[in-house]
Amino acid sequence: MSNALSDTSETLRALLEAEMLADVGPLGVANFFGGANTEVSIATPAEMIRQKKQGLSVWLYRVARDDTRLNDPPVVRPLAGGGVEMVPPPLPLRLHYLMTPLAPKAPDTEQKILGRVLRTFHSRPIVSGAALTGDLIGTDAEISVRMEPMTLDEITRVWEALEGSYQLAVSYEATLALITSAALPLRPGIVESVRRDAALILKREAVR
Repeated sequence: MSNALSDTSETLRALLEAEMLADVGPLGVANFFGGANTEVSIATPAEMIRQKKQGLSVWLYRVARDDTRLNDPPVVRPLAGGGVEMVPPPLPLRLHYLMTPLAPKAPDTEQKILGRVLRTFHSRPIVSGAALTGDLIGTDAEISVRMEPMTLDEITRVWEALEGSYQLAVSYEATLALITSAALPLRPGIVESVRRDAALILKREAVR
């Protein structure tokens, strides 16, 4: 599933957008997101600022291999004509997102937006089923989302890479996005019979 990165990003973006638009309480932010220049986007905060966009940036800023899943066994699938095939396990990944609310001249609105992000993933740490988008639709995929701590130095380096001024933001880690292998499945031969009385005797070479 080579689209796992983009599908995971779009799933999180769409989920957060739905939560923002549904938040119509006295402290809600739905009215803020009703404007033409407000959106939940996977663009970087700097790109949204340059385009004079407001709302929430859900930016994938780092992709890492999940070393705890590297030794997963191959997936065994039955074949229609009998036998099985062994599909190489997919590449497990950890995706790191920077969630940045953008509401120029309205810091209270930025804090409300970020609060809705925190509430959403605190309530739904596992995203699956009908919330999935793209090629993930109809699969048993689960996206585990957790808030990850970042020191001020770490987050400052991210903003320096963006060549922008520091903004209120929080980082989340999403696992596991799976990139399927392009290697062909293995189809081991079927054992038709076993003879316990048969053995192969190897002649030992003479010691010189």
